Amino acid sequence: MVRIYTLTLAPSLDSATITPQIYPEGKLRCTAPVFEPGGGGINVARAIAHLGGHATAIFPAGGATGEHLTALLHDEQVTAITVQTKDWTRQNLHVHVEAGGEQYRFVMPGATLSADEFRQLEEKVLACESGSILVISGSLPPGVEVAKLTQLIKAAQSKGLRVIVDSSGEALAAALDVGGLEMVKPNQKELSGLVKRELAEPDAVREAAQELVNSGKVRRVVVSLGPQGALAVDGTDCVQVVPPPMKSQSTVGAGDSMVGAMTLKLAQDASLEEMTRYGVAAGSAATINQGTRLCSREDTDKIFSWLNR
Repeated sequence: MVRIYTLTLAPSLDSATITPQIYPEGKLRCTAPVFEPGGGGINVARAIAHLGGHATAIFPAGGATGEHLTALLHDEQVTAITVQTKDWTRQNLHVHVEAGGEQYRFVMPGATLSADEFRQLEEKVLACESGSILVISGSLPPGVEVAKLTQLIKAAQSKGLRVIVDSSGEALAAALDVGGLEMVKPNQKELSGLVKRELAEPDAVREAAQELVNSGKVRRVVVSLGPQGALAVDGTDCVQVVPPPMKSQSTVGAGDSMVGAMTLKLAQDASLEEMTRYGVAAGSAATINQGTRLCSREDTDKIFSWLNR
């Protein structure tokens, strides 16, 4: 089977806790924190592992938090290729408030990457086997400009890697300008920004996605539509998948679970429809968990079976 690698430039050690209520100044008594690996590409690799596949996560790791992150991935049997950094890996905090059900996500800036540290990461990427899928996911940390990202994508493609990019804003637009991407997964607002016009109607969303495909920038566009699932377009087909009604506990990790599931199916040469259904199933499976937990194989398979009725 096609090998899968992920690249995370701004990884994190994520901690999740629960507090009865939240208010200013006073001490907020919390449950013991649960620590999990974090960062877009890392979560994509974890989701693939949860679904019975295998992916290798490439990322920078620094300090005690970086060591903790790497150890947690080892526990989940996710292969890690790391570059040691001077700056410590960031730690994020997710707080669930019992009284009202609100969720608060405290996201710290990614650790700064030096030019030499980025070069080492690029070397790790370019050592991947030709024909492999490379998922570049997450934000850019301090010290990494968009030009470096596009340079890395071009170099990876020249080595025969099939590149998926799951990012936003300037980074996503620049990646698409490189062209020849395997897949992108913008939401409706992000897609609107990419085509520079409002997308108020379903047909407008479909046409915008087809526009990106027809331009040669990307082979598949999967537009995330939240509770309405996703709309996917490639050179020949268009499909929309709507998930079953479910009570959402947390949207954290839903997008990464979706990308992981779709990447796994892409590596198996699945059709656009099967890939999208499995992605929506995994994304929905992640939302029924509290905190930062990703999809489980059991929940994903149940929802996938429901979608295939």
